[in-house]
Amino acid sequence: MQLGIDSFAAAGLDPISGTRISPAERLSNLIEEIVLADQVGLDVFGIGEHHRKEFLDSAPAVILAAAAVRTKRIRLSSAVTVLSAADPVRVFQEFATVDLLSKGRAEIVAGRGSFTEAFPLFGLKLEDYDSLFEEKLDLLLKLREGTEITWSGTHRAPLTGQAVYPRPFQDPLPISIGVGGTPNSFARAGLLGLPLMVAIIGGEHRHFRPLIDLYREAGAHAGHAPEKLRVGIHSLGFLGDTAKSAAEDYFPGYAHSFTEIGKERGWPPTTRAQFDRLIGPRGALLVGDAEGVAEKILRVNGELGGISRLAFQMTVAALPHAKMMRAIEILGTKVAPIVRRELGSAAA
Repeated sequence: MQLGIDSFAAAGLDPISGTRISPAERLSNLIEEIVLADQVGLDVFGIGEHHRKEFLDSAPAVILAAAAVRTKRIRLSSAVTVLSAADPVRVFQEFATVDLLSKGRAEIVAGRGSFTEAFPLFGLKLEDYDSLFEEKLDLLLKLREGTEITWSGTHRAPLTGQAVYPRPFQDPLPISIGVGGTPNSFARAGLLGLPLMVAIIGGEHRHFRPLIDLYREAGAHAGHAPEKLRVGIHSLGFLGDTAKSAAEDYFPGYAHSFTEIGKERGWPPTTRAQFDRLIGPRGALLVGDAEGVAEKILRVNGELGGISRLAFQMTVAALPHAKMMRAIEILGTKVAPIVRRELGSAAA
């Protein structure tokens, strides 16, 4: 199992004191976090994509390119690329460039995103949400097949044999599908034989097993080999030297973020009781000390029938840079060795 981190490059706001660091300092800290993740042996670091004031990740490929020249082995991924609102040609070119800079460590996780700001920002209709993604995914997959592209669709001008450069270091450039809880999305990824990244931010991991089974069944029905049907998990989490310190550090920022999002979506304010349930043995949050979180990861792996990657999303809560660095260190030097030892192999 690969272990890593996904970041949304949350703006540097302390929800308790209200103090803020500059965007430049926050991005500098983020690069330091990626470098440390590489140094402590984590397998992957992903950067999300948002177009709102809380986050600094509107251009994830630029951040990953900066990280590419400072790192040696860690894979560099989107988490996710909001493909519905992007030009697949530009997405491919950007990540091919990151792949060349990193000498073959770039990946694209393509998804539709959980916010809607990108649609009006780029002149798109929200009612085209599904058809935009399907069409653009089709084009993105064709772009990695060959240099000269002939393609036509509804939402974009056709390509009539134009060549798309640069070509990536890897052949093919890895592309996965990022999904939430929509059955059709799981089935589509299976039919295409593409790896899956499942965002699990609430409830219990085991409740996603039927959807993951649907993905695997759809892939098998389409004739794809089981080893192609890899499942990764994106989970909210944080690590501390003790379970208590991890929870106390993470809860204020977590509660602030989800309460603010809840105001937009009609959710009630986040409570400590809810949080405590979610960090419990069955809850979706991976918050605690190294031993407790490693045990939970192994349980999740069993409940979901085997997963190939687990990426921690720590930046949903604004946390001091030093505590983020310590959490990354614990994940790489303490959690990862336990998980790899218990599973009987190093990361693939």
